[in-house]
Amino acid sequence: MANATHEVQANDAASEVSAAKVAMKFEIVVIPVSDVDRAKEFYARLGWRLDADYDNGKDFRVIQFTPPGSGCSVIFGKNVTAAAPGSVQGLYLIVSDIEAARDNLLSRGVEIGEVFHGASDRYAGPDEPYLFGRIRVSGPDPAHSSYRSFASFSDPDGNGWLFQEITTRLPGRIDSTATTFASADDLASAFRRAEAAHGEHEKRTGHRDANWPDWYAAYMVAEQSGKELPQ
Repeated sequence: MANATHEVQANDAASEVSAAKVAMKFEIVVIPVSDVDRAKEFYARLGWRLDADYDNGKDFRVIQFTPPGSGCSVIFGKNVTAAAPGSVQGLYLIVSDIEAARDNLLSRGVEIGEVFHGASDRYAGPDEPYLFGRIRVSGPDPAHSSYRSFASFSDPDGNGWLFQEITTRLPGRIDSTATTFASADDLASAFRRAEAAHGEHEKRTGHRDANWPDWYAAYMVAEQSGKELPQ
């Protein structure tokens, strides 16, 4: 039996190595809604791209939307999920500027809560739970740290969405050899952060940096990959 156990463990390890080499792209989240047309109007109002609306005219309908810059889409419709309408919570939309993202929804007539952050190392409290527990402190994270500022909104059925602001990824979270931006707005925000940091760099050196394009590039790549930022 010892040999058999060892053989199973070895096979499991080989399977894990083999599975790790298979590309698995997470692309669809199914959300339950009670009124398909109402949900379609809501997600269109968010400014999301309508990818599909298939209706067989009887007992099946599927609609797909994709948020701007996202590699993952949402699907809802008729007879596409057994989940209760409004039961999906904790759907995170990653943004580089949470105030701009919130203002964008408000300009579209979409209700969204105020920006909030967590209460240090306390997680139990009276608020609706989210990624960092059940305490929501008003305002963005005081240090404006990545991953720490949020704003929440819901669709007409109550499916819960949250913006999460991320400007610098933790090490290992993305391919360190690649730098990509989901939209022109994300790229512009990265340029503004690089400009501010470069201004501090010039103050420290005491002279104008004529090689600022390379400095900007190094800063933006390091920020996105979670590496140490140039000083």
